[in-house]
Amino acid sequence: MAWRVEIDADKCTGDEECVNVCPTGVFEMQDDKAVVVNEDECLGCESCIEVCPSGALTVTET
Repeated sequence: MAWRVEIDADKCTGDEECVNVCPTGVFEMQDDKAVVVNEDECLGCESCIEVCPSGALTVTET
């Protein structure tokens, strides 16, 4: 099963919660914003969505 992870850069506040909670390192910070760097590693657990205070993330099955 594969997952598509998207971040709305306009909504991202750069609080790093998704970076810290992701068990597989899908995200990293670049220029004070979270970016997807390892989408293939996503487990679809949606922990990142749960901790994102700005609602900037979506995770969908592909």
